[in-house]
Parts: sequence; structure tokens; C-alpha cells
Amino acid sequence: MTKLLLKGGEVLLPNGQVKQADVAIENNVIAYVDDIPQTWQPEKTIHCSDKLIAPGLVNTHTHAAMTLFRSYADDMALMDWLQKKIWPAEAKLVAQDVYWGTMLAIAEMLKSGTTTFADMYFFMDEVAKAVDQSGIRAVLSRGMSGVTPTAQQALTESEEFFRTFHGFADGRITVMLGPHAPYTCPPDYLKKVISLAEKLGAQIHIHLSETEGEVLDCLKAYGKSPIALMEELGLLGHGVLAAHCVHVSAEDIAIMQRHKVRVAHNPGSNMKLASGVAPVPAMLAAGLPVGLGTDGASSNNNLDMLEELRLAALLHKVHELNPLLVPAKTAVDMATAMGAQAVGLEDAIGSIQKGFKADLVIWNMHNLRWCPRHDRISLLTYSASAQDVHTVIVNGHIVVDNQKLVTIDEEKLLFEVQQRGMRLVRDR
Repeated sequence: MTKLLLKGGEVLLPNGQVKQADVAIENNVIAYVDDIPQTWQPEKTIHCSDKLIAPGLVNTHTHAAMTLFRSYADDMALMDWLQKKIWPAEAKLVAQDVYWGTMLAIAEMLKSGTTTFADMYFFMDEVAKAVDQSGIRAVLSRGMSGVTPTAQQALTESEEFFRTFHGFADGRITVMLGPHAPYTCPPDYLKKVISLAEKLGAQIHIHLSETEGEVLDCLKAYGKSPIALMEELGLLGHGVLAAHCVHVSAEDIAIMQRHKVRVAHNPGSNMKLASGVAPVPAMLAAGLPVGLGTDGASSNNNLDMLEELRLAALLHKVHELNPLLVPAKTAVDMATAMGAQAVGLEDAIGSIQKGFKADLVIWNMHNLRWCPRHDRISLLTYSASAQDVHTVIVNGHIVVDNQKLVTIDEEKLLFEVQQRGMRLVRDR
């Protein structure tokens, strides 16, 4: 299909206003928003009465295949969770496990309105395969650790993965480098990552300052916070997407501001792991683009970005006892336009305007949660449910149609993941 018309809906515009308008999609981009020439004729029309047409949600940080460990390791501190449960189970993963676990994540994300996700994991060729087949957009990183026997292999695989898949799947795949964190990637190893980034022209996706313990250990070992250490090494000069940034000081934020660091805020995961509350209002005030992420389904435990949007709007209000913080429009921006900026795609997605990629969600407002309709942005933030997702379009293609997945066999998917998930944790 090359020409698609979304007719008679209410459109969330880049300025935050909602306006009755038609949206014309040609090939994979938005051709017109209202003011459609009479000579332009669609091949398919979707009637959008009582529906809100909004940009697709951008999940700026997750580990998609960790859907395999959903409900397996709950109510634990982060390092215990990693060392005692997750890392031993991950050691049993094979490539096809990652394919099916990722496909489950993609199905869940698409059905809840996410059109782009940033992923860090391994067996990334399988992740790219799932992205290609499902039709979603993704920013992919091969996770790297410098303290394991596979440290050099991870660098080699990251280079091969970048050269093979950057720009793959009709341009829907972007590849970054994915050093896991300063506590698993010592300075000498990070210098190798930086050299590779320079060689490839690649950007970097990394966990930074997630827990208080991580920051204290870094101060003890290097006399600097993780953010300051990254600046000293030169890593922040390579287009960094920094996940979490929970325990960052005013000095850290100033460093991040200097280097235009983009942040992936994961309120649900940070709350569940009791990692703390990121100073998001301060980061926003400093002009940092703060997107939202779910983290993996083992530490959240769902991939519902609408829930993260709502948590972001609520968490900072109660944490600072200020109901004016992170208002609804800001939260929606964090999930869309700022999320696009965080993953380096601000000129392509996250906004409904001519020339942008046609990554859109049509929300069904004809239900109890959306009545009465005083303020659509407020309703989307505080009232709506993922069940209200009616249609999802990525790169101009319909991937969810009237709540049904178009590109994924949901029943086969459920069977495969159940069998594989249980195998991975058996005898543990």
C-alpha cells in the first residue's frame, strides 16, 4: 500500500494542540496534515471518528528478550537480581530463545502503542530478524561487558552487527554500540568502545548511575561519579543515550548538558527495584531530552509505555510534593518527541508533521475512560488504557488493525515463549 488516508479524526499536533484533521500517508511518510489536495487519492481510508491520532510511543530503553523472565525474579535488589537470578538464567539462552522473547516484546509493545524501541541485549541478529518481520522500528545495541571472557568477542560482534544491520529493514533499524555500564566495562575497555564508535560513526547506549551503590563504588575506585568518569574518558562526545541516571548530582547534570547527553527515564523499573527517583525535573530544566523506557519485562514487568507515561507524570509530583511538576503535556512529549530525540531520531519520528515517518497510533476515544473529553492530553496521560489502541502504523504500514496484530501469529508466539521461558528457569 502506498497511499493511506486517516479521515475525520482528532490529531495531536507538534505544538501540543489537538485539531480535527485528516492525515495523508504516502509510502512511509506523512504527506499532508489537513489541507490535502483534491488530486491526492488514497488507496485505503481509515475512518477515525471518535479517535485520536497521535505519534507512536518511543520506548527508549529495554531488553526485549527478557520477556522470557517475566515473573521469574521479583522483589529483589538490583545486584542480587542480576547475580543470583538473571545472569545464570541468561547463560542458558540460545539464539532462537532471543528471537521468540523479542517477538513477544514487540507484540506487546505494538498492541500498546509503541512504534519504536531501543534495545540492548545479545544474539542481536535474532532481534534484528524479529524487528524486520514484525514491522516495528528499533534502535539496537549488542550489549557488551569488559569483565567476561567474551569481552573481545562482544566488540567484534558489535562491529559486524553495525555493518550488517545499520539502516536495515527499510531503514527501520538503527544500530548503536552498547557497553553495559561502568561497573561491567572498566576504563580500558570503554576506550576500545570509544575507538570503535569513532571508526564506525556509531552512537552509544549505556546504563549510567542507576543505583546509589554503583555511584559510591565508582567514586571509591576512580574518585569520580560515573558521569564524570565518562566525560574524562571521552565517551560522552559520541551521541550518548544514557539509561536511568537516577543518582546524578547538579555537577553531573551540568556535564550531561555540556555533552548533549540524552536520557532514558525508566520510572516503573526504578520503582520496582527501589533504585531511587531520577531528578527528571532538574534534567528537563537543564534542557536535557528525557525520554521514557520500560526497561526489561523482568524488572517492570510489562512493556506498556502508556503506563510509564503516567508514572512519569505522577512520580515526580509526589516525590517533590509539587503537583505542577511533569504536567500531562510534558509526559506525552517525553513518550513521543523527546523519546525520538533521545534515540537520535528527532528528525524522523515522534511528531505528526509533513515529511516525518508515518509512525502513528489511533486511539479509540469512544469508551468510558475518555468521557467527558475536556482535555485530550490529560485523558491520554491520566485516563487512557493500552486497550484503547485501535490501529498502529509504522513506516506507513498497518501493523495493528482494530486491536489485532497483522504481522505476528499471536497464538504461535504464546506457545513458543511459554515453552522456552519455562526451560530457561527449570532446575534453578
